[in-house]
Amino acid sequence: MNISSNFDSGNIIVNKIDGFSAQLNIRKDTNSAFSQWFHFRVDGVFGEHCTFSITDAGETSYPDGWEDYHVCASYDRKYWFRVPSTYENGVLSFELESECDAVFFAYFAPYSFEQHLDLVHEAQCDPKCSLEVIGKTVEQRDMHLLKIESDDVCEKKNIWLIARQHPGESMAEWFMEGVIGRLLDDDDAVARKLLKTCRFYLIPNMNPDGAIAGNLRSNAAGANLNREWASPSLEKSPEVYHTLAAMRKYGLDMLLDVHGDEAIPYNFVAGSEGIPSYNEELHQLEEKFKAMWMSTCPDFQDTYNYGRDEPGKANMGVCTNQIAEQFGCLAYTIEMPFKDNHLDPDPEQGWSAEKSVALGESVLLAVLGFDSAQPTVSD
Repeated sequence: MNISSNFDSGNIIVNKIDGFSAQLNIRKDTNSAFSQWFHFRVDGVFGEHCTFSITDAGETSYPDGWEDYHVCASYDRKYWFRVPSTYENGVLSFELESECDAVFFAYFAPYSFEQHLDLVHEAQCDPKCSLEVIGKTVEQRDMHLLKIESDDVCEKKNIWLIARQHPGESMAEWFMEGVIGRLLDDDDAVARKLLKTCRFYLIPNMNPDGAIAGNLRSNAAGANLNREWASPSLEKSPEVYHTLAAMRKYGLDMLLDVHGDEAIPYNFVAGSEGIPSYNEELHQLEEKFKAMWMSTCPDFQDTYNYGRDEPGKANMGVCTNQIAEQFGCLAYTIEMPFKDNHLDPDPEQGWSAEKSVALGESVLLAVLGFDSAQPTVSD
């Protein structure tokens, strides 16, 4: 049995291989102490019963995330299924009788940088969509911004969606694939109506350096981008610096920041109730958005979540808090599970890439029902 992770988003440390049994560790993020994401390939295992133990699972960033979690596996890197897994005494264990010579294992279905390039370049071929490089990452990769709008001549709301500030949360880019695909579907009535009154700015991958490196939460400088929004820098967090500059340039009336949560097995949102300027008007906008999404998508709920920040106690380094404060607008963090959606469990796949795409498609109905009373803010 051979184990490798020298590829896009690969992450594993092989401690020991004994026949078809392996003891493994998870490598920490680049220049950071975060760890949780793993992605590796095993070959030479056709018909063999293989067992794996991630022995440092209890030392990772979110050990509660391993409770009731099952590892993702794929033979073709397209269809990902769950492998029964157990977490005991700080060790994550799983086993598989392989049906092919080689199999991939991952924390969640990966979204590679090649897939990202396919996504943005295919999108730009639609006449409604343009592709802009708004800046460079720490490792000098392009920051891709898609702008989608129709030719209707009228004042429009500027709707922003960003994803993968935390690179290991690959479900976020699957979600964005759903958003982009629906917006560019000329036969979709929701998309057509939205584009009459809204202009969409989409960043499918905020952290390509971290995604390629196989990081969970950090960029190449070791920064957690979703704590950098109060004072981003070109040295430590250029990804946030350039994105915030683009938001100020083009204007912003609503922001959705897409993430994944390691521990909570539900889809939910987190608002900005702890910011200094939070008021009843913003509260009503938040409630309206949640009610609309729940009424149109059974996969979304508002019972299980992070709870509400106390007034004035928001972390202003967090994206949605900073944006809501600066622009006086609705800003939500969207969270999806790494595990399964307990509202509608799926023993075969758990929460999956396909379900993430569908959730992305569904959020546009909630955006359609959104009626911001705030004027566009721009430089």
